[in-house]
Amino acid sequence: MRRKRYLFFDIDGTLLAGGYRGYIPESTKLAIRKLEAEGHFLAIATGRAQFMALPYMKELGFRNMVSDGGCGLTVDGRLLGIEPLCKSDVTALIRECEAKGIPWGVQVDNSDTRLVPDDRFFKATKDGYLKNRIVPGLDPEKLENIYKAYVVCPEPEEQNLVTLKKLPWCRYMPEYFFVEPLDKAKGIRRMMDHFGADYRDAVVFGDGDNDLSMFTDEWTRVAMGNATPKLKAKADLITTDVTEDGIYNACLKLDLFDP
Repeated sequence: MRRKRYLFFDIDGTLLAGGYRGYIPESTKLAIRKLEAEGHFLAIATGRAQFMALPYMKELGFRNMVSDGGCGLTVDGRLLGIEPLCKSDVTALIRECEAKGIPWGVQVDNSDTRLVPDDRFFKATKDGYLKNRIVPGLDPEKLENIYKAYVVCPEPEEQNLVTLKKLPWCRYMPEYFFVEPLDKAKGIRRMMDHFGADYRDAVVFGDGDNDLSMFTDEWTRVAMGNATPKLKAKADLITTDVTEDGIYNACLKLDLFDP
């Protein structure tokens, strides 16, 4: 009888191959089925908004997820809640952007829509990641919650934004960066605590620098072969690329199921 483990998988570059709208390799699907048969606990751990990760959760048959960079928790198929960003810090950033003529947008709910004060964000980015809804006179101080913010700014000009230093952020697009939570470990701890599980029984899988927060010494850390050098340096195990049976091979190395 194998020891039950609690496995947390990043999506892009870990479960998903071929980019943002890619595919889940067949070997990964087989590994998931074998893990389920062995009785292991399976969950997604992603920076994506919860609604964006749901299709992959359903495709893989998962019932649990850490989303929104560690601030969202879905247990047994039910969203328990999403913690927002610090509104005063985001408001300060937006005020600085407004003073410098920089387009911005915010996400205020768990949906596919970004609120923007005018059409400059779309004109600058031609971005299709989210829908843009123009709200003339949009004032961040009057919003109840802000979950993510988006700022049009080519690299490395974000270094000139003084108020950004208080906020977590990352860049996935050349035209703009995301202000979003980057503490997946916090969500993983909450999930483990919910089930009364020992942190030492957790195993995390990732590939990007946004996974660094969950690569702590509290549990086992697996870096994909396609992972960044920084992540590989913190890993307990480096497996093969996501396109070369990376998940399956890692699970075999960890003796989570039989070949």
